[in-house]
Amino acid sequence: MTETAVIVLAAGMGTRMKSRLPKVLHRAGGRSLLSHVLHAAQALNPANVVAVIGPDMEAVAREACSVIPDAAAVVQTDRRGTAHAVSMARPALEGFSGTVLILYGDGPLITAATLKGLVERVSPQMPLAVLGFEARNPTGYGRLKTGPAGEVCAIREELDATPEERSITLCNSGIIAINSQRLWELLPQIGNANRKAEFYLTDLVELAVKSGQFCGLSVCSESEVAGVNDRVQLAAIEQAFQHRYRQQHLLGGATLVAPETVYFSADTVIGQDVVIEPHVVFGPGVTVDDGVEILGFSHIEGARIAGGARIGPYARLRPGAEIGEGAHVGNFVEVKKATIGKGAKANHLSYIGDARVGAGSNIGAGTITCNYDGFDKHLTDIGADVFVGSNTALVAPVSVGDGATIAAGSVIARNVPGGALAMTRPELDVREGWATRYRDMKRAKRAAKGK
Repeated sequence: MTETAVIVLAAGMGTRMKSRLPKVLHRAGGRSLLSHVLHAAQALNPANVVAVIGPDMEAVAREACSVIPDAAAVVQTDRRGTAHAVSMARPALEGFSGTVLILYGDGPLITAATLKGLVERVSPQMPLAVLGFEARNPTGYGRLKTGPAGEVCAIREELDATPEERSITLCNSGIIAINSQRLWELLPQIGNANRKAEFYLTDLVELAVKSGQFCGLSVCSESEVAGVNDRVQLAAIEQAFQHRYRQQHLLGGATLVAPETVYFSADTVIGQDVVIEPHVVFGPGVTVDDGVEILGFSHIEGARIAGGARIGPYARLRPGAEIGEGAHVGNFVEVKKATIGKGAKANHLSYIGDARVGAGSNIGAGTITCNYDGFDKHLTDIGADVFVGSNTALVAPVSVGDGATIAAGSVIARNVPGGALAMTRPELDVREGWATRYRDMKRAKRAAKGK
């Protein structure tokens, strides 16, 4: 296969999204729409990637570079159709010789396998190939007219199609692979004599056929080339992604007790023999090793969970959480940028942020690490086999040595050496009979007022 360059058309604002955010930056499946497209394209190991963006869309350019660092961005100032948008990318591909793959930034369900199959259709005898699909309802799509050998003869946009052409159910996805030399030869020949007075990239097909060359066809499912134009379609895309991810993890050896209630991100890594209870949400950047149990209603993002750990229910793991082998993070416990060591436990109602908890340590209910002083974050370092009693406040920066014990209700603002007992609890003052005398006094006053 020859070298491949990728052009992603991403200049649309998506007015039907009713948003100030460019359409391709809306998110589904834990990534932006554009990021999904670029990840699929990246699997082809392209020599060049160019994103065609609109004016004042620097955020789109940054997003492209976050996936493919050397991606180029070019601006389409006047939106005059898809062919015009592709022509904006020509300076960025100066000197490239190979196959150009043209994608759309709002089509996130496309797979690398489908793109690879399309690119492989391009040859010296067939310098152009289009991706098509059989539509259940072709209304609104461009139709693919084919010849006797199954080759594509023309693409007819619906507004310009005859009644006979509108009956065709083989439709155009818009995705095209073409020899770079032929692309730049044919592109200037495209006119705008159509109802929208736009320069359609689809006209490449008829121009190639008229010059005596064949146009190949690759076919995928209709769902794979679904685009996003409004929030209803965005929700449908999210649903499609979640179905894909759930199937992937079930087949990979995880148990999802109620699959339809579990939400994954595109990069979620789940090991074998992991059990995930209902209503668990995985944000980006999560890795779960073998044998982990994640109980219901937990939210996990940017975290790594080692084998045999137990999370939840109602646990929250935020970015930077590292949960050790066999550790427990229980109900209403929040962990942020903290390491929980092997076999350590924080089972109830705690906040552990900017901290290290050593192997085998126990964090009592209501314990918090006071990591923020109003300006900076500070580290709490808890050693191995430490017992932290309930309702303890650890005021960072502070360290607790191995084997120490912290008495319940303490505020620890200085370092505690290993093996020590630390306690800031005030001395108990018991005044016998006080409560009885107080109640008697209050009752007497109430009775007197009643008279």
